[in-house]
Amino acid sequence: MTQTPSDSVRQFTVAEDDDGIRLDRWFKRNLPQVGFATVSRWARTGQIRVDGKRAKPEDRLAKGQVLRVPPGGEEPARAPAKPRVRALSPEQIAEAKDMVIRETPTAIVLNKPPGLATQGGSKTTKHVDGLLDAFVTDERTPRPRLVHRLDKDTSGVLLIARTPGSAASFSKRFASRSARKVYWALVVGKPALSEGVIDAALAKQPGTGGEKMHIDEENGAAAKTRYRVVDSAGQRASWVELEPLTGRTHQLRVHMAAIGHPIVGDGKYGGQDAFLTGAVSRKMHLHARRLIITEPKAGEGSGGKLDVTAELPPHFAASMEVLGFDPALSDASPLREEVPEKSAEEKKQAARRHFKQARKEERSPRRARGAASAKPKAKAKPKGKPPAKGAGRKPGKPTR
Repeated sequence: MTQTPSDSVRQFTVAEDDDGIRLDRWFKRNLPQVGFATVSRWARTGQIRVDGKRAKPEDRLAKGQVLRVPPGGEEPARAPAKPRVRALSPEQIAEAKDMVIRETPTAIVLNKPPGLATQGGSKTTKHVDGLLDAFVTDERTPRPRLVHRLDKDTSGVLLIARTPGSAASFSKRFASRSARKVYWALVVGKPALSEGVIDAALAKQPGTGGEKMHIDEENGAAAKTRYRVVDSAGQRASWVELEPLTGRTHQLRVHMAAIGHPIVGDGKYGGQDAFLTGAVSRKMHLHARRLIITEPKAGEGSGGKLDVTAELPPHFAASMEVLGFDPALSDASPLREEVPEKSAEEKKQAARRHFKQARKEERSPRRARGAASAKPKAKAKPKGKPPAKGAGRKPGKPTR
């Protein structure tokens, strides 16, 4: 991206990584020295042009559009400080690099080991997010970003976005459920049905500080999990594939415990019943085996489908062997069909239909109230007994 000196009118071409972002967000990302108030004033007075037309701060930009920016506007005192790159030890850098199973221009895919938190929190100082500085090579390299999470004791595929643009793209795909994730789990016992869908709303369990979830059909958020039994060791344990159709906290763990088959090693939701005797590990046996997601186009080797499989951690592989399960029996294919992503025009049409329906529903009560107020009012009948026969005639006049 080239630009003229700040004392002259500047022109920028919207890059692919900035496709779809708001105009004000573009300034925050590319010209952080220009404050929001200045951007708003420029837009209000028509000094900012996109392809020669006036633009508002909330307008979305598209790749290839030409942005005209007036001179000046720098606010050095308010310029945000550059994020500091955390100094990592050689051991930490090696640990981060050892987790990598795939790299593309838009993503770094890790195989997260069990016991390592995804993000920091109360009393959690070691986590994946803290190791991402290992992938920052110089000042021009943006710091990679998390776009989804795995529980601390869950292992497997964890997608990291390389740039802010790819982070936004991947986040939308996870939010729209177009990303397909398949987990492998060892569960206690053998489900009565070899496959099915667990549909049970989840909410935070009171008194646990939000650390534990439970089934709550009245107040919980909708949660669905599809499962399939791959193999079983009698009635002792089963190897299942799980595919979350929604993304609630601890969803897979709560759902399997709710149908009476907790994940092996998950004492939080299965209690003592979650542990098997013998040589089976007491660690939790839940692994994000495969992820299929559409990758944004950002250079050679990117775009299209990103399909990644993560190897099992040692304890999980050992337990599979003890129970006699052969990993070759499954390729972790998604149980549901791919949800086609909507085009920009389809999204606009859906938004129009939504607002049209909302306006229609809003007008209906008004029309009902108006119709009720327009009806002629019936005359009130006098209270008491009806008048006697002959009442109201002038006295002295004979009656027939």
